[in-house]
Amino acid sequence: MSGLALILLAVGLVLSLEGLVLALAPSRIDELLELIRRMPVETRRNLGLAAVALGLALIWLATGLSG
Repeated sequence: MSGLALILLAVGLVLSLEGLVLALAPSRIDELLELIRRMPVETRRNLGLAAVALGLALIWLATGLSG
């Protein structure tokens, strides 16, 4: 799979999952946003960095498994 196809696949998966959450639980989004708004900035930053690290680890694992 080429690099561009992989990027398009990743973006498509993210958009599908985000859209599914919005379609199935739109009222919960407001609660989640309020929860995030009440978090300290440093906590939000650490969660974001952890998400990036996990995402990169999953990408590394997927490319390793694909051979």
